[in-house]
Amino acid sequence: MNFMKRNVEKEVTDQLAYRRKMLQDWRGERLTGHQINLASIDLNLLVALEALLEYRNVTHAGQHIGRSQPAMSRALGRLRGLFNDDLLVRSSTGLIPTPQGEHLAQRLPSALRTIREMVTSRSVISKEWGRGATLAIPDHQALAVLPRLLPWLRERAPHLDTLACLPFDRAVRGLEQGDIDLAVGHIDVQLPGYFQRSLYTDRFACLLRHDHPALAQEWTIDNFATLRHAAISTDSPDHFGPIYDHLPNLRADRSPILFSSVLTAAVVASATDLVLLVPRRVATQVSAMLPLRVVDPPLEPAPYKVMLIWHERCHHDPQHKWLRKEVAAALETGAD
Repeated sequence: MNFMKRNVEKEVTDQLAYRRKMLQDWRGERLTGHQINLASIDLNLLVALEALLEYRNVTHAGQHIGRSQPAMSRALGRLRGLFNDDLLVRSSTGLIPTPQGEHLAQRLPSALRTIREMVTSRSVISKEWGRGATLAIPDHQALAVLPRLLPWLRERAPHLDTLACLPFDRAVRGLEQGDIDLAVGHIDVQLPGYFQRSLYTDRFACLLRHDHPALAQEWTIDNFATLRHAAISTDSPDHFGPIYDHLPNLRADRSPILFSSVLTAAVVASATDLVLLVPRRVATQVSAMLPLRVVDPPLEPAPYKVMLIWHERCHHDPQHKWLRKEVAAALETGAD
């Protein structure tokens, strides 16, 4: 009996000391105008308070959150010290809230619901994507990718505000800083901190004007090397070369003429003797618009692997996962 009495006395003393400390802290905060330091507060007490305000019975509230009746009584004592208010008092019908308790009963569920959603959210449905997406893509790949991607997203994500496409040379830094959501293109190295997913594999093809003199000759590597080539410039001001699209080294007799746009290069090739080497899907798109022939090169360049690329900062983000899934589904459909 003496042992139990000492325990009860100690518990009461601890509660009073805690209540005095919280009252002092609260008064100090009121005097200085500072916010209460949340690190000094056990936020589990708010879970107990929510149950107490809902059930208004210490035993039932404890059962709801898996605590014993003594533990809930101790929690109520600490809560009274924290808020400097009785919060719940006894009446003829059980516990009833004080005005402060009623005020907390109105605000606490919403606050805890927000915290629970922040901690437990694991998935986001498409309608929750609330902003525009930014895609980095090479100029020539945009011709092959966007005609298929845009209708897909318009049907599956009509809420998506915009899909801004930026030059691929901004991909590395933009993905890391969050200015770019995804990049689509060719990458032949694994950059630390970046993820990639294969979308499809393409082959290279040549674009020549319909009456190009080379078409009347034997189509050999030597003859091919003597032709004047057009190429798309991909020099990076940030020297992030590995993430760029690159065409195979053809060892041509003369340096290629560089163009910043694949369409500009194609228009010039349709009126000159230039030959333009691009992925076959791009060549097919361009030849449908300009008087150009699509011809297989007289060599076998390495396959052109088109990848979806993103930075690890967004790897586990539910919204970003959804966007990656939709872009990949659009571009993998009908892939070679």
